[in-house]
Amino acid sequence: MKVTVNGETLEIEKPLSVKDFLVVAKAEQPEYVTVQLNGAFVDHSGFESTTVKDGDVVEFLYFMGGGAK
Repeated sequence: MKVTVNGETLEIEKPLSVKDFLVVAKAEQPEYVTVQLNGAFVDHSGFESTTVKDGDVVEFLYFMGGGAK
């Protein structure tokens, strides 16, 4: 099964929950990442119940804080 992650192809053996997919895809700081699946944002509460499957497009987004001087 092929999944596109941040523009790169990743092969997985079977459909996975977003929570498990974060581990397989080696997402940095999975507790802070925002996940977009096929153009829709996945709420953290849905990480265990939302499935990543063949042909899906996943984006890992990291929001950075900052400020002005």
